[in-house]
Amino acid sequence: MFRDGALKGWEGFGLAVQAYQKRAYPLVEWLAELARSRGRRLMLRLVKGAYWDSEIKLGQEGGHADYTVFTRKASTDVAYIACARRVLSHADAFYAQFATHNAHTLATIVELAGARRDYEFQRLHGMGEALYEQVVGGDGGRRAVRIYAPVGSHEDLLPYLVRRLLENGANTSFVNRIVDEQAPVDDIIADPVAKVRALETKRHPRIPAPPDLYGPQRRNSRGIDITDHRELAPLDRQMDAALARTWHAAPLVAGEHQAGEAQPVRDPADRQRQVGTVVTADAGQAARAMASAAAAAPGWDAADAAVRAAALERTADLMERDMPALMALAVREAGKTVLDAVAEVREAVDFCRYYAGRCREDFAAPLTLPGPTGERNELALHGRGVFVCISPWNFPLAIFTGQVSAALAAGNAVVAKPAEQTPLIAHHAVTLMHEAGVPVEVLHLLPGDGPTVGAPLVEHAQVGGVAFTGSTETARAIYRTLAAKSGPIVPLIAETGGQNAMIVDSSALPEQVVTDTIASAFQSAGQRCSALRVLYLQSDIAEKTIAMLAGAMAELAIGDPALLGTDVGPVIDTAALEMLEAHAARMERESRLIHRCTLGAECAAGTFFAPRAFEIESIAQLEREVFGPILHVIRFDADDLDRVIDDINATGYGLTVGLHSRIDTTVEYVHARLKVGNAYVNRNQIGAVVGVQPFGGEGLSGTGPKAGGPRYLHRFATERSLCVNTTAQGGNASLMSMDES
Repeated sequence: MFRDGALKGWEGFGLAVQAYQKRAYPLVEWLAELARSRGRRLMLRLVKGAYWDSEIKLGQEGGHADYTVFTRKASTDVAYIACARRVLSHADAFYAQFATHNAHTLATIVELAGARRDYEFQRLHGMGEALYEQVVGGDGGRRAVRIYAPVGSHEDLLPYLVRRLLENGANTSFVNRIVDEQAPVDDIIADPVAKVRALETKRHPRIPAPPDLYGPQRRNSRGIDITDHRELAPLDRQMDAALARTWHAAPLVAGEHQAGEAQPVRDPADRQRQVGTVVTADAGQAARAMASAAAAAPGWDAADAAVRAAALERTADLMERDMPALMALAVREAGKTVLDAVAEVREAVDFCRYYAGRCREDFAAPLTLPGPTGERNELALHGRGVFVCISPWNFPLAIFTGQVSAALAAGNAVVAKPAEQTPLIAHHAVTLMHEAGVPVEVLHLLPGDGPTVGAPLVEHAQVGGVAFTGSTETARAIYRTLAAKSGPIVPLIAETGGQNAMIVDSSALPEQVVTDTIASAFQSAGQRCSALRVLYLQSDIAEKTIAMLAGAMAELAIGDPALLGTDVGPVIDTAALEMLEAHAARMERESRLIHRCTLGAECAAGTFFAPRAFEIESIAQLEREVFGPILHVIRFDADDLDRVIDDINATGYGLTVGLHSRIDTTVEYVHARLKVGNAYVNRNQIGAVVGVQPFGGEGLSGTGPKAGGPRYLHRFATERSLCVNTTAQGGNASLMSMDES
């Protein structure tokens, strides 16, 4: 924008640089070069920085190698002074503006500037009056000070004002310390350079680096910052190289690829583009896989828990090694955007490491239980035998890996059937698990459809359990099949869909609501179990929020998911597209269209569906979950909150719910009454993190326990109790020899 010719000669263009960013110092130099290249000055406003805690959180969530900001306040103060020195040295490039309420920082800038007056200070209205009285008049030399203030309505300004109070009330804040009569003056005005120089460790000791977020239990999965060209450029080359390979999937029975007729695997973004080929399994191969797994299961269960855990941890490391290839497959085979592909691989890695930790914790040795003297009582966990894992296409690596790694950690052999739409990424995941040390006889892969492969596996006499993620209808069919079998009662661990709602009351911030709604409803083309389907808006703010929602939807970019600018990729296949088109046609007859996105010519060759939002009267109008980027909006009055909760509960689903409210009592009340597995407050309702937000629903949304939670592995295991009467061996020697003191 600064380079636009229409701005030639205008020196009113301004930018803010936040000194808590580690890149601030080199950025000042880059901006100076930019200003000189256009022959005019920039107004450069130097600030310490806002939303520091959010920057820390983003680094942790993103799995970055380190933080983009300094972790100590004193380091930020030093960086500010360093940047100020550079800004002042480029008088021809910048009109300098220093925003600070810190007396030491202010005095330092005055000294650095000397006799110059071609700069200004800035302070927030209502703050720093006493400090700046010394600057603008008298001995202050009449330096320029600009007073700025936020402008807007009370509800819009409240979050900003709370943020300022939190920042200035922090015990490291100069504004806080200057009014503390107990604080020594020398400490308040201490030189930050000397303070940092004296520190043994420059990093804050209580803020772990992102890789160390979870402490010694497990390493955080490695992320990729796609805003950093140093990470993006090699990733792009590696993904291109991966897609240049010939990908092939086939049944893996005891490590042997099974022969058969290869079928093409096509890209949903362009059905004419072939990603690879797949050979699907038949009933005979399914039977051989089950027999081999059943024979190998006792040995795997008897293996030390540390052996199983180590194999999963090596799998995680190999997935990070092959991250570009796995991402490339997620983009081209499953139609995921690049950001979603990063998250997909990271979740799979997290599953492996988390379940490895739970394996060591719960399966390494029996649990000793209390009891009467003269007895030893223990409770041990063991595998159930052979687990059949049936995973979906919407998380073709993460859920596939989560099911398989959990079953393996608990001591089971596994026969895995991936979704028929996404066999390539599953095949590569299994080869990595074999490479990591999971015996080929313990883990088998059978690509194919439900009737040909899934049904025979579920019906097999030697199945010890089934893990399934998919539709409620298919879960019911599996349940009926298992219940009808003779022999042992076989557990079903099922995660199914949800009629997921978000409730927004009048205290919510509309801008945040819209941002979270867009992510929840349309990210991953709405093809998430947790995706938002029904948005409840309190009538007081409904009109404004709906208008903002329509505007935000108009900005969505729909197209090739391999492009970084794409927000919404394709739906998975023609069947999914036809279902969505049929539902949209019905909604256009029965409800009011809020907005329909447009599809460009680049979408013509793929299974793209234009995201849209409809206003409806009741959630009862929705006969079943609509799995895709369609949002339904319902208005409600404040005194109808109980009816809203009752209507959501009446659907029978209980997977996720979002709630936007700044009233704690409302949050507590709604959460207590709603029957859902995962509730999210004042944020989006997708992207559950392994070990942080264990995921799974209730009612029509699944059986539990929650994936990525501390109790998940127990359902894959059976419990065995041992009681030994030690007195039968001649008496309880420890009791009889007990010291009386």
